[in-house]
Amino acid sequence: MAGRNGKKTMGSLVLSLGVCVVAAGVIYVFVPHDDSEKTPVQRVDYRVELLSARRAASYPVAAPEGLSKSWKPTSVRYKGEANEAWHLGFLDPEGQYVAVEQSTDKPARFIDDASQGAESTSRKQTINGERWQRYQGEKYDALVLKQKGATTVVTGTADFAQLTKMAEALRMERAESA
Repeated sequence: MAGRNGKKTMGSLVLSLGVCVVAAGVIYVFVPHDDSEKTPVQRVDYRVELLSARRAASYPVAAPEGLSKSWKPTSVRYKGEANEAWHLGFLDPEGQYVAVEQSTDKPARFIDDASQGAESTSRKQTINGERWQRYQGEKYDALVLKQKGATTVVTGTADFAQLTKMAEALRMERAESA
């Protein structure tokens, strides 16, 4: 007798579970939901961090001037203890990511890290009188400027036209000594 009751109990459990799964599926299908809604990325004001980085860094720190308001700054940081690493992230007018990265780290390691593994191409372009090297990758493309003391990388998911717009807008400055 105990064996028969055990089979009934197991069968009832499976049947109940099936009913619950069907009910959850019906609720999911008929209850309205919008998976496309995302929390909007907040605009950041990077002026204070920029001024601090320009005072602390041993190289002229890059930041754009004159970009339209449709370029949205989203992240900023300066890590002096980590090879004087400067980061400034943006969303371009099409919603693609563009970042300005600078560091005194070894160029090969820094470029690989900043560009998410993009590789050097044979293409170079002149921007504001400087020769920038193009890099292409699966995740990010990049424009790279190697200068004495620091390397500058403009990188992201945006196309080269948008990366070039950012690079053209960059002003590399150091803070005036007091």
